[in-house]
Amino acid sequence: MKMKIQFQLLLTVVVIGMLSFFSCKSAGDKAASTTAVDSTAMAPAAAVPFEPFKVLNVSHIVKDYDAWKKVYDEGETMRTEAGLTKLAVCRDMENPNKVYVFNKMVDVQKAKDFAANPALKTAMQKGGVTGAPVMLYVDVLRYEESPAEFKGRLRIGHKVKDFDTWLKAYDAEGKETRAANGLVDRAVSRNIDDPNMVYVTFAISDLAKAKARLADPSLKKLMTEAGVIGAPEISFYTSVD
Repeated sequence: MKMKIQFQLLLTVVVIGMLSFFSCKSAGDKAASTTAVDSTAMAPAAAVPFEPFKVLNVSHIVKDYDAWKKVYDEGETMRTEAGLTKLAVCRDMENPNKVYVFNKMVDVQKAKDFAANPALKTAMQKGGVTGAPVMLYVDVLRYEESPAEFKGRLRIGHKVKDFDTWLKAYDAEGKETRAANGLVDRAVSRNIDDPNMVYVTFAISDLAKAKARLADPSLKKLMTEAGVIGAPEISFYTSVD
C-alpha cells in the first residue's frame, strides 16, 4: 500500500514537471513570435526609386488669366487622349498673364501631334492666347518635391558644350550652397530635341537671395567653367495650380 502511494506521488511530480516544461516552451515561442512580428512592423518602408519622365511645357501670354483657365480646364479630355497629365500651372512673376503649363507626357509623338492639332489652336484662341505659344519637350532626369510653402520658382535654361561635364560642375557646387542662396533643388531636365539644352528648376525660399545669386560673378565663372554657351534663359514664376 505504501509503495502504491509513493508511485502515485512520483507520477504526479513527473506530470507536473512535463506540464511546466511545455507551458514555458509555449510562452517562449509566443514571445519570440511576437518579437519577430513587431520587428517586421517597425522596419522602414523601402524607398521607391525615382524614374525619369517626360514633360511638355507650354508657355504663352493670355489676355485674361481667369478666362483662359476656364477654357484650359474644359480641354482636359483632349489632353488625356493625347497622353498628357497636368503637373502644374504657373504664372510669371513680372507678367501674371504669361502662363506656364507643365504636363507629363506618355509619348513624345502623340504630344507633338496634340500641339499641331487645329482643335488646340482653336481652344487657345477661345482662351485669349496672344502670339505663338512656346513648346518645350524635355526629359526630367532629376525631380524633388519642394516644401509646400515654397510656391515661387526659378527656371534657368542654357546650352552646354557637354552635358556630363556640366552636371559634374553642378553637383560640385552642391545643393547646400544653392539652398544658402534661397534656391531649393527641384528638377534637372534636358531638351528632347536638343539634349545639350539644359533646364534647372528651383523652388525659391528667399527671392532676394535668389536674385542676388544670379548677379554673383562667381556663378557666372562657374557656368563658364561648366561649358555653358551664351546667356541663360531665366524665368521667375509662381505655381498656382
